[in-house]
Amino acid sequence: MVAKALPRPHRLIMQISRTDLADINYFLALAKHRNFRRAGLELGVSASALSHSLKGLETRLGVRLLNRTNRSVTLTAAGEELQAAINAPFDAIGAAVDALNRYRDEPAGRIRLNVLEHASSLLLGPVMPVFVERYPGIEIEVVVSNHLVDVIAAGADAGIRYGGTVPEEMIAQRLSADIRWVVVGAPAYLERYSVPQHPRDLLSHRCLRIRLGDDSIYHWELDGEGESQAIDVPGPITIDDTQFAITLATGGTALAYLPEPCVAGLIERGELRVVLEDWASMGPGFHVYYSGRRQLPTGLRLLIDLIREMHPLGM
Repeated sequence: MVAKALPRPHRLIMQISRTDLADINYFLALAKHRNFRRAGLELGVSASALSHSLKGLETRLGVRLLNRTNRSVTLTAAGEELQAAINAPFDAIGAAVDALNRYRDEPAGRIRLNVLEHASSLLLGPVMPVFVERYPGIEIEVVVSNHLVDVIAAGADAGIRYGGTVPEEMIAQRLSADIRWVVVGAPAYLERYSVPQHPRDLLSHRCLRIRLGDDSIYHWELDGEGESQAIDVPGPITIDDTQFAITLATGGTALAYLPEPCVAGLIERGELRVVLEDWASMGPGFHVYYSGRRQLPTGLRLLIDLIREMHPLGM
């Protein structure tokens, strides 16, 4: 008696095409950002193109990957499983492509940075003209934000922040020496309202209050005479933009508390004067930080090397 062969179970066999790879890459960006607009900005495509891509991928796979409403984008159970399975392989592909830079005459690629306003003007501003001249094949996208954000979740390769605010789980490298902070005022303001002699005198002055990235109000930290004081200064205006603060201060509106490199030229020209000079304090310098789970992109490594070569703020 001849045994009959058992019937094979029905299986769906899906060949992975170039279209599938592109659509999966789009899906990963959507899974990371949970937002069509932000994912589109990272990839350089429109939100409608992402939506069309996702619908095609879901149709071919036969499962829903994202739940979409007018207010939110969330992963389905299938979407979470797919993201967990393919994140590492796609990161490895990206790292492998970036590693080919050592065979090129000119490095190529793209890096995305999320940086503080001060870092953009004081650190990157002097370096970028040299960088783009030296490495024309590397594209750089810079988002300037004073808000405390998860730079990796925001789609950036790295962030630049003051040393004391770098997340502990990140790898950090120092990019500058510590920075001196000073209280400054316009000569017209000081002539009208007098020159403060001690930090407590600020309580009777008009000052520009500073809103931090976590939405708290910064207390001016002043060091001198063997002690430190944190003054909750009074003032009619609260700001989170340095250039606006400089405009207001030079116009005689109020006293401002700023990194000395931001106002060095104005002080030299006499448009602003440093007050409470004996109470000027040193703050942590800038650090670049990035995830240790990813290989450092070539463009980011070259940028860090150039900043250290030029050291616009010392080291």
